[in-house]
Amino acid sequence: MERSAGILLAISSLPSKYGIGSFSKEAYRFVDWLRAAHQSYWQILPMGPTGYGDSPYQSFSTFAGNPYFIDLDTLVDQGLLTDRECRERDWGDDGRYVDYRTIYEGRYPILRKSYERWKMTDSMEFSLFMDENKEWIYDYSLFMAVKDSLGGIPWTEWPQDIRNRQPDAVQKMQVELAEEIHFQQYMQYLFYTQWNALKSYANKNHIRIIGDIPIYVAMDSADVWAHPELFRLDEDRCPYEVAGCPPDGFSETGQLWGNPIYDWELNRQTGYSWWIARMRHSYKLYDVVRIDHFRGFDEYYAIPYGEETAVNGKWKKGPGMDLFRNIEKALGKRDVIAEDLGFVTDSVRKLVHDSGFPGMKVVEFAFDVRDTGAASDYLPHNYIRNCVVYTGTHDNETLIGWGGRIDQRSRDMARDYMAAHYTPDRLINVPFITLAMRSIADLCIILMQDYLGLDNKSRMNKPSTVGDNWRWRMISDDTDDDLAEEIGRLTLMTGRSKM
Repeated sequence: MERSAGILLAISSLPSKYGIGSFSKEAYRFVDWLRAAHQSYWQILPMGPTGYGDSPYQSFSTFAGNPYFIDLDTLVDQGLLTDRECRERDWGDDGRYVDYRTIYEGRYPILRKSYERWKMTDSMEFSLFMDENKEWIYDYSLFMAVKDSLGGIPWTEWPQDIRNRQPDAVQKMQVELAEEIHFQQYMQYLFYTQWNALKSYANKNHIRIIGDIPIYVAMDSADVWAHPELFRLDEDRCPYEVAGCPPDGFSETGQLWGNPIYDWELNRQTGYSWWIARMRHSYKLYDVVRIDHFRGFDEYYAIPYGEETAVNGKWKKGPGMDLFRNIEKALGKRDVIAEDLGFVTDSVRKLVHDSGFPGMKVVEFAFDVRDTGAASDYLPHNYIRNCVVYTGTHDNETLIGWGGRIDQRSRDMARDYMAAHYTPDRLINVPFITLAMRSIADLCIILMQDYLGLDNKSRMNKPSTVGDNWRWRMISDDTDDDLAEEIGRLTLMTGRSKM
C-alpha cells in the first residue's frame, strides 16, 4: 500500500430516510464527500445478514448480503414499489440510531411486495447471478427458507432429518418452500446488483473499499449447516469446542464467543478449498480484506462446549502460513490487513511478518497505563511503514469518550506525547487524529465518529454486551463541505492524498 488515508464507517451508519443506511443516494454522496476530503479508502463492517444481537460479526452466512442494505428508492425507480408504500411504513423516529426491531418488521414485508411484482418478469441478469453464485446461493436460500418456516429457531433445533440434510428432507423442503426460497434468492440478487453498482462508483472515484471478515462463522449459519465436516462437530452436529478469548485485564472470565472451531486438518486435506472460495468471494465484494482475529491462524483458543465462561479453554495450533500459501497460489497476491490486536506472542508476530500483510496499530492503546510505556508497539515512534494505524475501531470508545474516561496518568501521558497540554477536552480528538495521520504507517484509517468529535453515545460496539450496539448513524448534515476541506487539508499536509 502507498501512503494514504481513509475513513471507517459502516453501511448501516449512513444517513437514510428508511431507518438504516443502505446503498442509496446518500451512499453515493458519501463517496463524493470522501473524494472531496482526499480520502483513498472507505472501510466498512461485514455486510452479512444478521440475527439476534444485530452483530455483523455473527451472520447467517459468510457469503450472503444483508437485505437491510437494499435501497428502496431504487426499487421505486424500477416500478417495483411506490413512494407511498415506502413512506407509510414506520422506520423508527430517531435519525441517529437504528431501531432494529422496527426495521425487521418493516423491511421484509415491503421487499416481499416488490418481489411479487418482480417475479412476473423474465430476468436474464437474475439467471446469470444465480449461476455465478451457485457455490453458496442454493444452500443459503434453502437455509433461510427453512429457518423462517420454523419461526427463526437455530438449525441445531430443527427436525433431525432436515438438520442433518438428509436428501429426502432437503428435496421435500425445496418443493414445499419453493416460493420462499425464490424470495431469498431475489433479495440476494438485489443486494449484489446494488452493491456492485456502488462499489463501481467508488472505484471510478479512486476510492477503494476495505471489507471486513470475521475469522469464525456463526454456529447458526448456512455455512456450518451446509458444511459441517469443516468444523469440529460430533455425530449430532454439536461442537466439541467453541471459540473465545482467555481471561485478561479486561475480563476475569474471558470472552465466550460460541463460534464453532474449524477442523483445520480436514481443511488442509481439501487444500483449504472452502477458505479459498470465501476469499475469492470477498475480493468480488472488496478491494482489500481485513481479517478479524488474525492471531487465531497461529494459535486459537478453544473452550469446551457447554462451559459458561472462557476460563477452561486451551490454546491450540492453527494452520499458520500453510493456509495463506494455498490462498495466494489460488488467487494470486491480494491486499489483506491482519487484525493482530490484543495479546500478541512472538509466533503471531512471525506469522504477520511472514505473510507480509500489514498489521494494525490503535492510537488509543498507546496510552494504556497497563502497557509498557515508551516501548509500547502502539506508540507512533515504534511503528513500521507496513502497518495500518487507527484512532480506534468499531469495538473501541470514540476519542472524545475515551479521553473523558481514562485516568489522570494516561491523560497526562497522552497530552505530554502530543504536546497538547492546552487543548480543551472537547477538541482532544484533533491532536490524536493529527498524530495518527503524521505517523509513518502506510495507511491511516480514522473512525468517522472521531472526525465528527462525538462522545460514547455514538460508540458502535461494546464487546460482550447485547442490546445497544451497531445502532449509531450519521445524519446528512454531518458530512458538510467545511469538514471535507479540513480533512483534505490534513491529508495533503501529511502526504496521504492520492488525488
